[in-house]
Amino acid sequence: MATLDHRLKKTIRQDIQSMHAYAIQNSAGLVKLDAMENPFRLPEHLQRELGERLGRVAINRYPVGCIADVIAALSTYVNLPAGCRLMLGNGSDELISLLALACDLPGAAVLAPLPGFVMYEMSARLQGLKFVGVPLTADFELDEAAMLAAVETHRPALTYIAYPNNPTANLFDEGAVDRIVAAVGAQDGLVVIDEAYQPFSSRSWMGKVGGLQTAHEHVLVMRTLSKFGLAGVRLGYMVGAAALIAEIDKVRPPYNISALNAEATLFALAHADEFAHQAEVLRAERAKLLQALRCLPGVTPFPSEANMILVRVPDSTKSFEGMRARGVLVKNIEGLHPLLKNCLRLTVGTPEENILVVAALKASL
Repeated sequence: MATLDHRLKKTIRQDIQSMHAYAIQNSAGLVKLDAMENPFRLPEHLQRELGERLGRVAINRYPVGCIADVIAALSTYVNLPAGCRLMLGNGSDELISLLALACDLPGAAVLAPLPGFVMYEMSARLQGLKFVGVPLTADFELDEAAMLAAVETHRPALTYIAYPNNPTANLFDEGAVDRIVAAVGAQDGLVVIDEAYQPFSSRSWMGKVGGLQTAHEHVLVMRTLSKFGLAGVRLGYMVGAAALIAEIDKVRPPYNISALNAEATLFALAHADEFAHQAEVLRAERAKLLQALRCLPGVTPFPSEANMILVRVPDSTKSFEGMRARGVLVKNIEGLHPLLKNCLRLTVGTPEENILVVAALKASL
């Protein structure tokens, strides 16, 4: 009888066997500032109200009507542009996978700047698509000439532009984005503007996308409610021209959003003012944290339009381990790309957590 090792080699794709799984750090007992989560929980009265509401959900039935309700509520919340449609995913991760599946034509490629969100490349490779990564400049801006050359050479089916970018937290130059979007459109490709960090950003593409705007009919705007404050709910959504979304939606698994997650989303949107207040606090805390980090010797914080801050330190491994030993968990990301040498990514936390992160970093330098 074949051993399990032999069986795995015969049944599991070689490229998957060679891959590393997405790493999630153990955060037990630590101040968790590694995953860009909203640190605030709901006030107690809203917790009770949500619990009672979830208790009334018909969990014995497949989610059907509630999904339509979430789509309608989100369409109102984002002021859905004319000629557009909205689809849901189990987090934006699922939407990224569905896009790779829908665009898997022979020879198709996926293009994205690097460093960027790792799931763009992972989803492309899992689907058997070619992935083309174009390095950012030294100051983490789009290398416009290199991006345009890659579009011309590879004619990508999908081009991802994170807005703001993860893990660098910056918004790319608007003119450069416009020209790259136009170039992809001229090559008959699709552009996905990933606005995962929209609650903390000063700009959005939502008003530019639309089925009635032919110049941008190939553009999709993708968002998640994770940074909004619902990371545990796992709900992402994507907006684009109605005919385009209708085609992509065909590969979405039925009932991909649970009834409980749908109800929690409806509840959150009904109390959007509470989450808007949380985002306002986090934006103010981001400014304070940036200022405090600038005062630390040897620390270079980069501008942020997200709920995270990228910092360069003299020795990221030493600082990461030192902060962890002091009870604060951040993300050491220097291994993601050469441009990120000695870089840490810090999530913006509560006022109390931000004091702790600065103290831990200072002590670990």
